Amino acid sequence: RGETDPAALKEEGNALFKAGDIQGAVCCYTKAIKRSDSQAERAVLYRNRSACYLKQEEYSKAESDASKALDTDPGDVKARFRRAQAFQKLCRLDQAFLDAQRCAQVEPKNKTFQDLLRQLGAQIQQKSVQLNSTDARVQQMFSLLLDASANDSDRQKAAQNLVVLSREDAGAEQIFRNDGVKLIQKLLQSKQEEVVLSALRTLVGLCTGHQSRTMAIVNELGMEQLCTVMGAGASTVSLAACHLLQVMFEALTEGMNKEIRGKDEAILPEPSKELRSMLRHLMEMMPASNVSGPGRDSAINLLVKQVPRKSLKNPDNSLTLWVIDQGLKKFLEVAGTVPELSEGPPLTDNSHMSCSVLLSKLYDDLKSDAERDNFNKLFHTGDGPNSGMMDAVIALCASEDVTHQQVAVETVIHAAGKAKRASFITANGVALLKDLYKKSENDRIRVRALVGLCKLGSAGGTDFSMKQFAEGSTLKLAKQCRKWLCNESLPQTSRRWSVEGLAYLTFDADVKEDLVEDKNALLAMFELAKSEDKTVLFAVGSTLVNCTNSYEVEKPDPQMVELAKYAKQHVPEEHPKDAPSYVEKRLGKLLESGVVSALVCMVKQESPALTEACRDCIARVFLALVERQEDRGTVVAQGGGKALIPLAFDNTDLGKIKAAQALAKITITSNPQIAFPGERIYEMVRPLVSLLSLECTLLQNFEALMALTNLAGISERIRQKIIKEKAVPKIEGYMFEEHGLVRASATECMCNLVLSTEVQKLYLATGNDRLKLLVLYSGEEDERLRKAAAGTLAMLTAEQPELCARIPGTTTHWLEIIQSLLLCEISDLRHRGVVIVHNMMQAEKSLAETIMESEALEILSVLAKGGEGTPEPVSKTAQNCLDQASFT
Repeated sequence: RGETDPAALKEEGNALFKAGDIQGAVCCYTKAIKRSDSQAERAVLYRNRSACYLKQEEYSKAESDASKALDTDPGDVKARFRRAQAFQKLCRLDQAFLDAQRCAQVEPKNKTFQDLLRQLGAQIQQKSVQLNSTDARVQQMFSLLLDASANDSDRQKAAQNLVVLSREDAGAEQIFRNDGVKLIQKLLQSKQEEVVLSALRTLVGLCTGHQSRTMAIVNELGMEQLCTVMGAGASTVSLAACHLLQVMFEALTEGMNKEIRGKDEAILPEPSKELRSMLRHLMEMMPASNVSGPGRDSAINLLVKQVPRKSLKNPDNSLTLWVIDQGLKKFLEVAGTVPELSEGPPLTDNSHMSCSVLLSKLYDDLKSDAERDNFNKLFHTGDGPNSGMMDAVIALCASEDVTHQQVAVETVIHAAGKAKRASFITANGVALLKDLYKKSENDRIRVRALVGLCKLGSAGGTDFSMKQFAEGSTLKLAKQCRKWLCNESLPQTSRRWSVEGLAYLTFDADVKEDLVEDKNALLAMFELAKSEDKTVLFAVGSTLVNCTNSYEVEKPDPQMVELAKYAKQHVPEEHPKDAPSYVEKRLGKLLESGVVSALVCMVKQESPALTEACRDCIARVFLALVERQEDRGTVVAQGGGKALIPLAFDNTDLGKIKAAQALAKITITSNPQIAFPGERIYEMVRPLVSLLSLECTLLQNFEALMALTNLAGISERIRQKIIKEKAVPKIEGYMFEEHGLVRASATECMCNLVLSTEVQKLYLATGNDRLKLLVLYSGEEDERLRKAAAGTLAMLTAEQPELCARIPGTTTHWLEIIQSLLLCEISDLRHRGVVIVHNMMQAEKSLAETIMESEALEILSVLAKGGEGTPEPVSKTAQNCLDQASFT
């Protein structure tokens, strides 16, 4: 009843609070809040939990809980005092003063209230003096910055001071109150780059985390000016403007997502008008010819980050629908611009990739077939390639104009991407591409034609029996790709296309083998992966996935294969060089060539080109690289462990699992404190816990449990993190798993977790079989399971002596199980047995008598004598048991 009764939970929470167990008290109050139906009771619980949060220095939570209590009972003076304390710590002095004043009015003789009121009065006065002096400084800074005749070093110093001041809340408020936005507007029009940068950085300080100020700035400054600055040629200024807009978006969207608590706070207007104004201006930048390539890329990146929903659990995709409606044609204009052919907007090498990522993200954010059909109508206006289209392509191929040839090649390549049409294009397009590859005098066209041939040649995927070209053709194409890749005199885009060709051709195991043997080609590919050209990331990732065989392979049911052969249906065949022994050698060659540092650089890229699909590829390759235990140290030493953490959080669902499994493998065999130093060790807990799911394989469950066991043995803080991630119930579930290794590893994990008081309390609670399970497992045949269960029992009986008295009630065979531990040939189990006996004898006299009246007395006497095969700790503890018996 105590587990479900709010009143009992509240009393338990009060007792824990008095005893100094603040986290325990928070848990009790939280459970009670969830279970209570009474508004008045919940208000008291919120007030009590607020006191806990104050102790834990979590002042925002303390203020929130106190406000909830006051929503129900505005006259609750304790809740008001706690909110005043929280406001004080949050530097919201005016609100703290109002609350403290009301407390003092209700209880004028309360010295604590009067002291707080005096403290707050002094703090407010001091702040006022500071503000007045800051006012003068702000005015002086702006005067210097706007004075063209002023000394350059003075202006630079003033700019730096202004930026520093804007990062403090009080300073930002001063700048804002002193007509700062109008003055900043003038600074943005300066011809000096340093002045414009300081203006943008000051605005970042004003907007960071402040919704109402950001709304005012958007309205006063206007988006047009900021977009003009971002679209300017200077890349430093453009990036600073992009960062400012990112900060503004975050301030507005976080403000919309936050619940505003407390009746004394003003309800701010909805910022959706400002948000849409900002997005509209970004969309208008797309086709504008006066916007630079980097500026346009920044605008696309902002749309990628801000428009699609962050989580599909959020049902509202109205912003995406609005952006598609308002901007899709503008995005298509950028996507369809061929710089050599049209006088379209200026683009960078990354523009097309960024635009395709945006279009893909918008499409993925649609919820219904009707929404998707509407989107598709804008793309597909015809029936695809036909004979007339093919005639046009042939005519373009025959042209001597390089641009015409490029359009023809691109048309064939993109049409081949449609699986249903691949055979039609293969029949007609291969001859054209071969012709261009052999006859064109332009390297750019030759490489692109080569990629087309690679794409068509790989149509059979990894199926060895479904090759499109004659034997050896794909190897010749791959050889040419590697040659282009290593040719540093070629433009970077041409070398990138050669990697794209390899991404298709490496479905063939012969090509994989040749590539990993060509160290120069590997090094050239890794250098490209680290370069400024982000569009190569997916091609490199795909090539490495193919070389490491880390793609998903569904092995067909043998019976279905036989049936298919009987029915003369096609059966996929695996290439002999895709056997595990070949894959292992390829992994070794990749590691020797520096694949880890290339992958680490790829993860660090802040670009839309690092898509979820690309992250998925990188996670798969990392998992393949840590498969062999002896390679894990190399991966960690080169930064692989650090790179895996973000991949486990931001990835496809499958990619997250792959990254988490790679983290688990590293944690099992390395010292986690060295592999993941500092705060990183705490970041790993959530990905590992995510593997404790029915959707994961038993191997993934097992590896996660092993890794968590290692972590749980390190420190109480890590154990608390594991508990906070709700891992304990999952681990308990796996203690019932049929598979012996999984069951044993879950019990081992619990053995380390019981060092935490919170987990001990689960065993102290009545009405469950937790203790019984440990006693029964201590008598099992499985040595690993037995060690883990007996170890957990030894620790629990030492830390919580009252559990000793409950052991006889778990099973009638309890004494036999303990005696079997004492008689066991395995010294570790004997040691655990004597520790349990010692703990039980110390805990209760009647237990000591029961044990001494059994055969245990004789066994302990033999163990106490020591001798060969009995380690000293065992004999020493056995002697202590006998001493305890004589004392009893």
